[in-house]
Amino acid sequence: MTTIKLPEGKKVYFASDNHLGAPTMDKSFPREKKFVAWLEQIKYDAGAIFLLGDLFDFWFEYKTVVPKGFTRTFGKLAELSDAGIPIFYFVGNHDLWMNGYFEEELNIPVFHRPQQYLINGVSFFIGHGDGLGPHDKGYKRMKKVFTNPVAKWFFRWLHPDLGVRLAQYFSVKNKLISGDEDAKFLGEDKEWLVQYAKRKLETRHYDHFIFGHRHLPLEINLSQTSKYTNTGDWIHYYTYAEFDGQQLQLKKFE
Repeated sequence: MTTIKLPEGKKVYFASDNHLGAPTMDKSFPREKKFVAWLEQIKYDAGAIFLLGDLFDFWFEYKTVVPKGFTRTFGKLAELSDAGIPIFYFVGNHDLWMNGYFEEELNIPVFHRPQQYLINGVSFFIGHGDGLGPHDKGYKRMKKVFTNPVAKWFFRWLHPDLGVRLAQYFSVKNKLISGDEDAKFLGEDKEWLVQYAKRKLETRHYDHFIFGHRHLPLEINLSQTSKYTNTGDWIHYYTYAEFDGQQLQLKKFE
């Protein structure tokens, strides 16, 4: 478990599911500018920033090429990282093909699995949320294909102009960019990330479980001392979580 001690007056911020580039670069540009404005706002009191995946609607790192665009986002992340603000990135189901670019260019560690943190003595279990819990079986099968080294090797041999365009087409087509088919509260007993968190509590206590992926801002008490929070998205809700060293709150950026 990684320990973080917040300096006096500093906070930890959590955000996810921007899906920049969807449905087109032009249409996502206003959302990107809003996200960059949020980063500018929080840089003055941020003790750490957790980005919980799907920042991009599609991302694939070739050996010498990365997808075009997102200059303002990268510039702001580089500025914050260079200023000494720790930033942690958790890959989502749309940007799981990361392989060193964030670490080398931005000094941002990238995680492909949930991680545990102790922040000011408060325990957190943090991840994107895809493929966890008793359901999401179709995606679990799909993820095995996408992360298969042979499949990645074949895709890398496509020219980037073709590969990126093809991947972006299917990414938008499958409706995951908006979460319209999935972003409905199912009831606590049917929310699979809630069920996953409750199962984790059977073996170890965590004060907070924080995920993205569902595109819904949610706060659910798992017990008297444990809470599940979903950060929502930056497509419809523009929500994020803020931890001041004692309390975690879900907020909206206006």
